[in-house]
Amino acid sequence: MNACLHPIARWRVVLLACVCLAAAGCNGLPRANPMSSRADMPDQEVTDFVLTETDAGHPQWTLYAKWAATYTARNVVIARDIRVDFFDEQGARSSELTAREGEIQQATRDMIARGNVVLMTTEGTRMTTEEMRFQNREQLITSERLVRVEREGDALEGVGFSSDPNLRHFEFRSRVNATVRSKSGATLETREKRK
Repeated sequence: MNACLHPIARWRVVLLACVCLAAAGCNGLPRANPMSSRADMPDQEVTDFVLTETDAGHPQWTLYAKWAATYTARNVVIARDIRVDFFDEQGARSSELTAREGEIQQATRDMIARGNVVLMTTEGTRMTTEEMRFQNREQLITSERLVRVEREGDALEGVGFSSDPNLRHFEFRSRVNATVRSKSGATLETREKRK
């Protein structure tokens, strides 16, 4: 008896095998959800993004980002590789913030900076942390993470940080460590205060 199939029967077997394989292969894949939220998809994506906040025509701050996406339904802009220049009352740049990413609330212009956050004033004071919030209306920087502030060789570390964007008036609420150095660089005093 001849085990060969008729040519048409062979094509039917091949076609049936392809359909079975295709159907089996799709079972493990995520399926598109027709009810997915528009908030999950950006309305707009741009490179070399710039956003400036002014008050009565005077610049308060300017944000620069290599990439940004606008999510209108969530009222937020997500940005990557950010730099924010803060300005003083005379319009001169007073400090610069850099971070891996940022989130800007469109209505209030409040911001969250995350990932390797550094705020450096033009006077040389340097603040570092992993996450920082900026309240635009109050012109207030806050962080619940560990923050380090360095100025002229002295260093303060602590949690519960709040400050103006120029780091002129800042405070820590808890777990404060202070290191004071002499002009020659010798450690004069290290103190720790826990609340």
